[in-house]
Parts: sequence; structure tokens; C-alpha cells
Amino acid sequence: MRLSVRLFAVLRERAGADAVEIVLPEGATVADALAALRAEPGLGEVLERLPARLAVNREYALPDAPLAPGDELAAIPPISGGAGPALARVRARICEEPLDAAELSAWVGRPGAGAVVCFQGTTRDVDRLEYEAYAAMAEERIAAILAECVERHGLEAAAAEHRVGSVPLGEAGVVVAVSAAHRGEAFAGAREAIDRIKAEAPIWKREVEADARRWVEGTLP
Repeated sequence: MRLSVRLFAVLRERAGADAVEIVLPEGATVADALAALRAEPGLGEVLERLPARLAVNREYALPDAPLAPGDELAAIPPISGGAGPALARVRARICEEPLDAAELSAWVGRPGAGAVVCFQGTTRDVDRLEYEAYAAMAEERIAAILAECVERHGLEAAAAEHRVGSVPLGEAGVVVAVSAAHRGEAFAGAREAIDRIKAEAPIWKREVEADARRWVEGTLP
């Protein structure tokens, strides 16, 4: 079977393409797909020193997971940085335009909310950050994280937006806002949300200065 694998960040740069096609036998697994990727020009060396995970149909997959024709595959290098009633109280978005923390804070406002906590992650120390995302999967993953935070911490609502593209010094690349009846739950929910978004959402960043550009090291989700 012939499958297309989407590439992001350093993998996309090394391959010189947004995706590569691999040919696998019927019954192949995620581990087989990763092995095939290592044989692709430009990817072998980087995958030997840089671990990667494979997302199948926008979900992180284990090495022994089987693949089928038509699966949507994406190679996920280390990241820089559910369904149910709770989803009605969450908002997740990937966008290119500047973020509005006040608007997001207003969105999570509810009659039963005695506390609203808003976190902004801003560019520091460098001229700008350039963000890249597997946008469709990132939005779904962020929404699931927020829904779990709503349930776990008893939040009234939770919202998060993340920019892609260039984010200049001092501007926000990510905003998380949550509301709850009390401040303890609001602080805890906001902290878990941003920590998990940075660890689990397929988003990468590159530091850019006048004479240098480098991808920020991260960890596998």
C-alpha cells in the first residue's frame, strides 16, 4: 500500500517537502512506517538522532499499531514548547493573526464564574519566533485537553488560541483563559491546560535573530 506522510518543522526542512510517500506491505505497522521514513533522502540522519512519533488519523499511535490504506499519517518530531458535554464549554483555535487576551477572557465568562485566569506566552530574548503547527490535529488535541481540564477542575469554561507564523518580540504566541467558581480551581485548570498544550499539541517554534535561525529543542509527546 502507498501512504503519504506529512512532515513538519525540521523534518520538512530536511526532506525539502511537506510530505513524502512510502510503500508498505499489507499488515504494516507504525514501526514499519518509521523505518521506511528513515530510508528517505534527507530524513535518515535526522531521524537517527532525533526521535519522532507517528500520528495516524490525527491521534498519536503506538509502534505496533496497524496501518490501513487511506490512513492520514504525520511524522511528529519533538514538540517545542475528548468528546462529551465539556466540549460545549471549550474553544480551541490555531490562527495567524495577533491574539486578543481580553476577548478570550470575556468568552470564558459565565454567570457562575467567580474567577477568570488568563495566561499569555510571549516572545522574549529574540527578535521573533516562527511557529509551525499540524493545525487540524493541534486544534483537536487542544480542545480535548481543555475538555479534560473542565471536567477535572470543575471549570465553567476554557479557551486557548495559538498563533502560527511570525510572532515578534513582546507579542503573545499562545493565550489560555479559564473560568471557575473559585480561584483555586481556575489557577489549577489554567496551569494544567498550558502545560499540556506545550507538551502534547503538535506545534513547533524557531527562534529568529538578525544573524541566526534555529529550531527550539523539545520533547516527544
